[in-house]
Amino acid sequence: MNLSQLSRAIAVGAVLLAAPSARAEGTYEIPAGAHFNQQKLAKITEFFKNEVATGKIAGADVLIQQHGKPVYHETFGVQDVASKAPITDNTIFRLSSLTKVITSVVAMQLIQDGKIKLDDPVSKYIPSFANVKVGVEKKAEDGTKTLELVPLTRPITILDLMRQTSGITYGFYGDSLVRKAYKDANIYAGEFDLAEFAERIAKLPLHNQPGALWQYGHSTDILARIMEIVSGKSLLEIEREKLLDPLGMTDTGFFVTEPERLQRLAQPVPNDSDFRVGRQYRTEVRQKWESASGGMVSTMNDFSRFAQMLLNGGSFEGKTYLTPETFKLMTTDHVGPNSGVDRDYFYFPGDGFGFGLGFAVRTDPGNAKPPPPGDLGELKWDGASGCYLVIDRKQDMFFILLEQTPSERQRVQRTLKQLIYEAMEN
Repeated sequence: MNLSQLSRAIAVGAVLLAAPSARAEGTYEIPAGAHFNQQKLAKITEFFKNEVATGKIAGADVLIQQHGKPVYHETFGVQDVASKAPITDNTIFRLSSLTKVITSVVAMQLIQDGKIKLDDPVSKYIPSFANVKVGVEKKAEDGTKTLELVPLTRPITILDLMRQTSGITYGFYGDSLVRKAYKDANIYAGEFDLAEFAERIAKLPLHNQPGALWQYGHSTDILARIMEIVSGKSLLEIEREKLLDPLGMTDTGFFVTEPERLQRLAQPVPNDSDFRVGRQYRTEVRQKWESASGGMVSTMNDFSRFAQMLLNGGSFEGKTYLTPETFKLMTTDHVGPNSGVDRDYFYFPGDGFGFGLGFAVRTDPGNAKPPPPGDLGELKWDGASGCYLVIDRKQDMFFILLEQTPSERQRVQRTLKQLIYEAMEN
């Protein structure tokens, strides 16, 4: 399947995404052309100052940018409560799962270049994936559960990896037997690179048949290994060549080992340092594993350039990174009605959101009353460390929150978004 074929197949969904909705009772959208009330934006400052003062977070960097210019940009607190160095736009934050967005953009560039195709089977590049099985739970009369391994109904594809429908999961959330198998396999043990990690994953059962369920996991790491194979380079080398260096993202990478950069690395407050991702973060140690699912670090100076490129539809400062066709393909919902993809309790895009090829995509108001704020077509993702990206192309606006707080992140993110949209006026 090539770009034009898939673009035609999803054209109807893209039209639906673009459809405007009236702002009336129970709706959530703001008409295009809104501007920000600076007095109302001051509530964001009040909120974050209180978060720091009460010790809930060490610090944060918040940027709202509209029409290419900052409308709100403040830093709060410190990089580390031990050093007391203030947060700046050069403070280095662990991105956690926002790493997936960067990886996915570079994967789309390789698809754009014809290096890989969305309907390519994973086993074309990593042969051991031809032999994977799906783990199906069977319950005996005495209530005990066992795992039956059944063959694939179809191969895992690049598309499955990009939309998180491969059946590859994580072992640190949920209590299914497949997730327990991941945990028991100790897949993070020792030193390993993406090639070795892919082989470790291929030995484990899939949580479900490919394409059957949105299932968050290590799909992006397997995608990254394929990116290495087709380019003959390491993941970081590919990302620097295709995206990071051209965009000027000089502080974005996988490890922070240089003394000067270590002094700029943000740390959570000591009682909130467990990122709950099944392993210890080892950003300060140079490893072989460049984790495409959650291992990157960045700064506001860097990440805001990446966000503006996405808000622009794939271009930045005269250079095109994603063509309009590729960008549309990436930002259209691929797991919605008629896709065959089910959702369960662990559907992390959330109510009102579908999923494109790398981020959540707002498709409808959702079931909450009143609906959470935002616009149709909104792109978003976040990570276990607390970092958060929202792109609202209808308002020509994005906002970024950089912080390190695994336990407070969801509350902080919800509050920030609410305050931002409450500050928008026509």
